Amino acid sequence: MRSILHPLIIALAVSLNILTDHAAVPIMQAEAAACAPLSGEITTGTSEHTLTAGGIDRSYRVYIPPGYASSQPTALVLALHGFAQGAELLQAEATWDAVADEHEIIVAYPQGTGFPVRWHSDGGFDEDGGDDVAFLRTLITTLIADYCIDPARVYINGFSNGGGMAHRMACEAADVVAAIGGVAGAYSTPTECTPSRPVPVIAFHGDADMVVDYTGADDQFDLPAIPDWAAGWAARNDCDLEAESLPVQGAVSGIRYTDCADDADVVLYTIAGGGHTWPGGPGEVPAFIVGATTQDIDASAAMWEFFQRHTLPGDLLTEE
Repeated sequence: MRSILHPLIIALAVSLNILTDHAAVPIMQAEAAACAPLSGEITTGTSEHTLTAGGIDRSYRVYIPPGYASSQPTALVLALHGFAQGAELLQAEATWDAVADEHEIIVAYPQGTGFPVRWHSDGGFDEDGGDDVAFLRTLITTLIADYCIDPARVYINGFSNGGGMAHRMACEAADVVAAIGGVAGAYSTPTECTPSRPVPVIAFHGDADMVVDYTGADDQFDLPAIPDWAAGWAARNDCDLEAESLPVQGAVSGIRYTDCADDADVVLYTIAGGGHTWPGGPGEVPAFIVGATTQDIDASAAMWEFFQRHTLPGDLLTEE
């Protein structure tokens, strides 16, 4: 990871103030036929919330699509921001809200801690003792209680440092996460990654990423080469280690590991000339800072297509 770019990215993100404006329109919550009865108002659009996890107040944003039907269990996607980015900027840069509108799913954007804001994807805690895995577990439980969410369809993905945190959740919380995704992920590996079950994985990475090098880094971050990281998940999932090629889409090529235990496929998309960016996103940050943003694939839409093919095994779901 090229730490010299971090101050530039932080300053640019702050100065650009890349935000989205989702009007919050309250609608009355009806009892869900397939859920425990809920009361109060559900707000469509984006709303901001806090919860306490490990004695620390943590914040998160929730996006509810206009077509949300509170009577029908829906999927939940958690999207984790990158280093120094924050939840609000990721919501603006990724295209998850559009996917939520089309497919009527709920998307949550949790906030990391510290300054610059970040996730402890390598297993470390905050200076004040915060535990990000515990926070995300608590958040999932809270959102399932607050909305009509199908606990078998909870997915997590992230950008850069957030992609690394999604990886850590697959290692340590496979009992609550059905599948994970990463975009330009900084996959600093925890000491051990021994998931309790095979976890489906999809990832996107530019081969010209100047922040999280596609070929890995031997500096203090000790990041793996991205193809090696994907092959590592294929091995964990007991897949056929001879990957099949996916159809080329412009600058985007891909591979898929199949014949995996529990059908937990592993997919890696490589963007030729792609930078430290979200494929299909608006690419508001100038290319001289983060590199090129491809429009040949929409990472969020492709992740959702992958996610919806995977659910948690029934024996992991606890009855409410």
